[in-house]
Amino acid sequence: MNEFAEKYVNPFTDYGFKRLFGEEPTKDLLLDFLNELLREEQGEIVELSYLKNEVLGHTGLDRKAVFDLYCTNEKGEKFIVELQKTKQKFFKDRTLYYSTFPIREQAVKGAEWNFELKKVYLVAILDFVFEEDENKPEKYRYNVKLSDIETHKVFYNKLTFIYLEMPKFNKTIDELENRFEKWMYVIKNLHKLDRVPDKLREKIFLKLFEKAEIAKFNHEEYMQYEESLKYYRDLKNSLDTAREEGREEGREEGLKQGEQKKQMEIAIGMKKDGLTVDAIIKYTGLSREEIEKI
Repeated sequence: MNEFAEKYVNPFTDYGFKRLFGEEPTKDLLLDFLNELLREEQGEIVELSYLKNEVLGHTGLDRKAVFDLYCTNEKGEKFIVELQKTKQKFFKDRTLYYSTFPIREQAVKGAEWNFELKKVYLVAILDFVFEEDENKPEKYRYNVKLSDIETHKVFYNKLTFIYLEMPKFNKTIDELENRFEKWMYVIKNLHKLDRVPDKLREKIFLKLFEKAEIAKFNHEEYMQYEESLKYYRDLKNSLDTAREEGREEGREEGLKQGEQKKQMEIAIGMKKDGLTVDAIIKYTGLSREEIEKI
């Protein structure tokens, strides 16, 4: 096996994210993260149960949704947690579409249902920045609900979208003020660290660092992570190259064309490797129609 340069797994890889937050033995990590993220409005989540992350439509003709993580709490409320590595043209639309699945799942057959719904939360951890707020470096968390435009008061509180722009979170370890900021720091910087910082020597983070230590992987885990990391690095390098080409051309259109070209090259490779269309959409941000034309 090859040596990794990093000591700890990269949470922005699919394998790393699922290892830390998507397995039963580490469910308490996800529970703690969600509690720090949502406690102010949601209260304490006592228990989480993982649900199937692939949700089908009502008929065979309907599109399906493949979530990174999908779970429910003791109240029957639903939580979708998504990790998005690249900009996607209609990413906000996609998150809204995804939220419709746990809503529709609550429908009760028969004439007696009164349409009462449990709350639905969608949390998106983003490795990019929304273009409309690129000039607001202090704005890295979005809390989105249905609100009245005139009064700015929440009109409906059972549907919540939270977007976290990780590139904007630039606090150092000494600047962290609360547990939520510690989580943000760990998610962004875990793979860059070579030891557990003193400020993170709490039980929950010590468990995370132990689970994230690559040296403790068995052969199968090692190979899965290596493959996941390869896709992440290829994607990142391709996008970085495309941005550089766009800068050299000096035009925004050149950047878009460069990114599109690189994304298509990545998609072709992924399709040859047998990845599903849904997985290719997630990695590249290309549309289903563009991928199916390859």
